[in-house]
Amino acid sequence: MSNPVYYEDVSPGHGTLPARAWTAGSDARRLDLSGDWSFRLSPTAEGGDEAFTKDGYDPSGAPGWHTLTVPGHWVLQGHGAPAYTNTRYPFPVDPPRVPNENPTGDHRHEFDLPGDWPEGGEALLRFEGVESCARVWLNGRELGDFQGSRLPHEFAVGELLRPRGNVLVVRVHQWSAGSYLEDQDMWWLPGIFREVTLLHRPEGAVADFWVHAGYDHTDGSGLLRAECGQQARLSVPELGVDIVAGEEVRLPVEPWTAETPRLYDAVLSTAGESVRMRIGFRTVVIEDGVLKANGKRILFRGVNRHEFHPETGRTVDEETMRRDLVLMKQHNINAVRTSHYPPHPAFLDLCDELGLWVIDECDLETHGFTHLDWRNNPVDDDRWTPALLDRARRMVERDKNHPSVIIWSLGNECGSGAGLGEMARWIRERDPSRPLHYENDHDFPDSDLHSRMYPRQSEVEEIGRREGAEKPFVLCEYAHAMGNGPGGLSEYQRLFEKYERCQGGFVWEWTDHGLPQRTEDGREFFAYGGDFGEEVHDGNFVCDGLVFPDRTPSPGLTEYKKVIEPVRITGDGTARTLRVSNLHDFADLSHLALEWSYEVEGEALAGGRLPLPDVPAGESADLELPVPPRTGQSGEAQWTVRAVLADDTAWAPRGHWVAWAQLPAVPPAPAGVPYAGAEVAPRRDGASLALGPALFDAATGALTRLGDVPVEGLRLDVWRAPTDNDEGAPWKPGSGPGPAWRRLGLDRMRHRVDAVEPDDTGVTVRTRAAPAATDLGLRVVYRWTATAELLRLDVSVDPEGEWNCPLPRLGVRFGLPAAYDRVRWFGGGPGEAYPDTRAASLVGHWEETVDGLQTPYVRPQENGARADVRWARLTDGSGAGLRVAAGTAHFWLTARRWTSEHLDAAAHTTDLVPDDTVYVNLDHGQHGIGSASCGPGVLQRHKLMVAPARFGFTFAALTGDGEG
Repeated sequence: MSNPVYYEDVSPGHGTLPARAWTAGSDARRLDLSGDWSFRLSPTAEGGDEAFTKDGYDPSGAPGWHTLTVPGHWVLQGHGAPAYTNTRYPFPVDPPRVPNENPTGDHRHEFDLPGDWPEGGEALLRFEGVESCARVWLNGRELGDFQGSRLPHEFAVGELLRPRGNVLVVRVHQWSAGSYLEDQDMWWLPGIFREVTLLHRPEGAVADFWVHAGYDHTDGSGLLRAECGQQARLSVPELGVDIVAGEEVRLPVEPWTAETPRLYDAVLSTAGESVRMRIGFRTVVIEDGVLKANGKRILFRGVNRHEFHPETGRTVDEETMRRDLVLMKQHNINAVRTSHYPPHPAFLDLCDELGLWVIDECDLETHGFTHLDWRNNPVDDDRWTPALLDRARRMVERDKNHPSVIIWSLGNECGSGAGLGEMARWIRERDPSRPLHYENDHDFPDSDLHSRMYPRQSEVEEIGRREGAEKPFVLCEYAHAMGNGPGGLSEYQRLFEKYERCQGGFVWEWTDHGLPQRTEDGREFFAYGGDFGEEVHDGNFVCDGLVFPDRTPSPGLTEYKKVIEPVRITGDGTARTLRVSNLHDFADLSHLALEWSYEVEGEALAGGRLPLPDVPAGESADLELPVPPRTGQSGEAQWTVRAVLADDTAWAPRGHWVAWAQLPAVPPAPAGVPYAGAEVAPRRDGASLALGPALFDAATGALTRLGDVPVEGLRLDVWRAPTDNDEGAPWKPGSGPGPAWRRLGLDRMRHRVDAVEPDDTGVTVRTRAAPAATDLGLRVVYRWTATAELLRLDVSVDPEGEWNCPLPRLGVRFGLPAAYDRVRWFGGGPGEAYPDTRAASLVGHWEETVDGLQTPYVRPQENGARADVRWARLTDGSGAGLRVAAGTAHFWLTARRWTSEHLDAAAHTTDLVPDDTVYVNLDHGQHGIGSASCGPGVLQRHKLMVAPARFGFTFAALTGDGEG
């Protein structure tokens, strides 16, 4: 194509200045141009004339103009609609051409210079981020155009400025040649979404700078040098340093790490400008196949992070950035991969301050070409190489002064190609102090790391065992946190800790990208792909985070915190021995305190603190627990030991839990101990059978009442509303069991009563449960026995036929009136847990409402199970209700105001409408969760395989005072 229009030009743009370091700490004047701008949306790139670029144009009197907040996305402000795709381009793939239907936003802003705006010098107009292509005019003069949405661009505009009535005009196209490089599994959100700033550059201002601050772990010295390209001085008052640019000084310093983010205030000064900054001394190397910082191996307890705010999209304010990072630190996360583009530069300042390792990733992904077998992939087409290099350059130059940035990443899921090699060569030449990362070419010609996405735990172990490997192994993405999950985190973490070159990974991802919408009657829900009429979309795959869109932590984040805790507490509660192992890479344990409590039947009877030595990183200390108190109470007893912050920090207050463990002191009573009291015989009462405190339908054997509590439909249940991980990845048929469950018909089981057999000691009900169109089935026998006060159920399940898939769950379900909506239990909590997501389940006494037991996943699915339940009560406001206790083994408890079938049918949380029943599941078994929505499925030991099963429960009615 000859003479392409600028938005279809493969070059990065025209008229912009060279990339340089971010200078937020400059004392030079700046004018923030954020605020209300005039805006007009056209359906095509040529849909609006260019008269709006002229000084005298008045948008207030012209049709189609509105007011728009900048920074922001026009599709989130009532103009057009967002669209979500994971890998597929939402336009025909014909690089570098884009469709005529190319939504184009014309932006116009008038501003005056402050009265004290300095005279002389230069002025730069800076754009921090515009998606996807911008053409810029100031005071009627065209400045140029640019692509590269998540990267800064500057224009020199000093000679064009006037004291009053400056007119800045920006035409933004949603689609451009650059869109082919930005297929990054997120909402397509066009607009000027980061700040626009006017920067004064006085005579002699800092053109660019790089402060090199290395650390020598062998002698504790820092090596400091400022690179400026002009006369400049660097001062670090705390260190007594005042040197000229180019001079190198070595001196004792405290190093920067993610665990100990020591920063020194510094000032770089030239004749015309001073730039305040914070310096962290650290050195990153790869030695013998191991990534090290300051001489020590580091283990990434990481997370991938897109920039996202539910109201403003990728326009993310600093308060939200800090909130994200504080939540990460509170949940033991120590690393961030900036998927899949450089973040707002203020985010990296916060990583420096709070302490997180950062993989800084280039604004590059061409994943959609995988559907074309990578034909015409831009990274393997030398016409695009200048654009690739420009993106690499703008990332590195902007972010080079951040100690938190320890790895550069070329981009994400671009296949392979010579352009990536050119990027790698340029970065290595410019910055040999940081390793390079790239995952998608598994020959790894351009990566210093062996990086993989979503390998099975067995593959991680296989790689860990290899001898003589030259590259550290990192999982740049693993444990897909979509919906309920991810499962299997503990097994990954133990492998990372076992094998030196397996250096951890980054969970996909930090936040659900749900956009708030309302139903016609005003109820709010979070929307996902397809909710805005997209022709091509990938549904709720955009909701795969450890926090919900409003930043509420999901159970997956609570689980991740426990799995990656940097202190391991083990011991023998009966022998009162305790071992505290420090899994930090650098920090000792002087910042922590050790607390204990002694609990009998879930009730804390004593507690205190234990002296905790300053255990160095990688070492352990053995301690002794105190003598248990003499309380006169008998029953199951345990120690709960917690490592907590000894003092307030920048990210959590004193007393914040960092790690914990529970150690049995007195085991629970042996399974199957009979309940007290004489058994009673059933008696006929009209159409009912009475047995102790219960009534049954004489014809069907169905339990209808327990004391004064109506009970509905108690019978075997094997169905759960499939999780996203149960459903599996659409491009990997069979990756999750959900589709097989549906094909088999486990969502529509039919129950047949074969016999109701009263005898002198109870009632036996023989049934068969089976799906239609198959001869597979489950023979189920319910054996009911009772005393005058208690009702006992023993269930036996025997499969018929050859079952080729696991069950979703195995237990009983029944309904109670809606008033019985208060739940108290002794068992795992406070949050949900499943077989491979139960590390964070803390045994104790817990209370919650039925509504509070629910986890509001953006797409409704199985949720809310509590593990290891010994007993539970479901009561109304007066305390009347039902108590259920474990029979032969602890059980899983779920209670909700809708059935699993209703939950399965819901697309959004607002589709879940409570009825007049509380549905209770008491499960003997649950299938695990896994990560099959994008990664591996459930490990074999966490699968609920079909096999004969025996389990039971003891029920009691509770009167209004809560007594049974």
